[in-house]
Amino acid sequence: MSACPVLDVVIPVHNEEQALPACVRRLAGHLHATFPYPFRITVADNASTDRTWDVALSLAAAMPEVYAVHLDRKGRGRALKAVWSASDAPILAYMDVDLSTDLDALWPLVAPLMSGHSDVAIGSRLARGARVVRGAKREVISRAYNLILRAALGARFSDAQCGFKAIRADVAAELLPLVEDPTWFFDTELLVLAERSGLRIHEVPVDWFDDPDSRVAIVQTALDDLRGVRRMRRGMRSGRLPVGDIRARIGRRPHEQQLAGRLVGQLWRFGGISVASTVLHLGLFALLRPGLPSAQVANVLALFVATVFNTAANRRWTFGLRDRRGAGLQQAQGLLVFGITLVMNSAALGLLHVLAPDAGTGAQTLTIAMANVVSTAVRFAAMRWWIFRTPAVTLAPDAMSQLGEGARQA
Repeated sequence: MSACPVLDVVIPVHNEEQALPACVRRLAGHLHATFPYPFRITVADNASTDRTWDVALSLAAAMPEVYAVHLDRKGRGRALKAVWSASDAPILAYMDVDLSTDLDALWPLVAPLMSGHSDVAIGSRLARGARVVRGAKREVISRAYNLILRAALGARFSDAQCGFKAIRADVAAELLPLVEDPTWFFDTELLVLAERSGLRIHEVPVDWFDDPDSRVAIVQTALDDLRGVRRMRRGMRSGRLPVGDIRARIGRRPHEQQLAGRLVGQLWRFGGISVASTVLHLGLFALLRPGLPSAQVANVLALFVATVFNTAANRRWTFGLRDRRGAGLQQAQGLLVFGITLVMNSAALGLLHVLAPDAGTGAQTLTIAMANVVSTAVRFAAMRWWIFRTPAVTLAPDAMSQLGEGARQA
């Protein structure tokens, strides 16, 4: 095809001389029938030792929309990184050669990227609406792995390893240099980086049928993936992975903030945390008051502990910030707000002392609780519009301009 392709679908292969011809012809036929823009199918042979490379060359010679690339080293991630980095298409995708995923999901996969709705798109075998046929062993392993990702890396996507994904080229240019794994963990690493960079991941429920001839070494792959999870946790904690810089350049709001971004959602989360911190504050006050010389001292100590807890909990759950960057400054800002609420609570206690000098611990505790209702509104406003305020960012237009040009050429 002479026109610049809008979509480049990569098929990474290693010793797949038997399956490759049928896969390429079926995919090409499907794209010709359903995809109205120029496309390319790139066969990425990574260090095959059989006739896979010869087959790929034959297909490329016979079909103008097919290209063949050879890599001397094995690794699906290595192949995808090499081909995607060199591609001139604004939308990049890949799928496994076994075509376990129904091709009817291909257009729903790439359409959100072409429209600008999303930055990365993945097929999911675990999303609602997916229909999956596979053995119990693989089902359990897949679900357990995704639970680990949620617990260890805070991942929100449902299926990391389905071999059916797409990405905008401008996003790939930002993320691929940070992806270190050359094999099966490549997918997970890419998705976690995208999510932490504030990019939008679109999930497509797929019809998926297990390939009985799969050659994936499940145990070794699982161990490698766990090592990858540990490496990414360290990278996120240390700040070695500059996801904040990517977010500033091309990101949307972080995925956790998308979930919490609406005012109503934030209020619910903030309210729940406020209840917990108030209980903590009052409980500590009631415990400390009998052993301290004054209610003011007990209140200062209890409110300090509750404020540190409140700031940390709201940072993570209400406003969706999970890395450590800026946490110290935000705690300092939270303590400044603590000073304001301390003045309010202390003034309330002082007023109580004037009105009822002999008031006991119960009355003092009730007074603080009423003052907390007012100070809660102050804390929420300060957190939303000052401490955890997210600066607006503009999406990079490069890929969309390329897409428009490709569509005109079509």
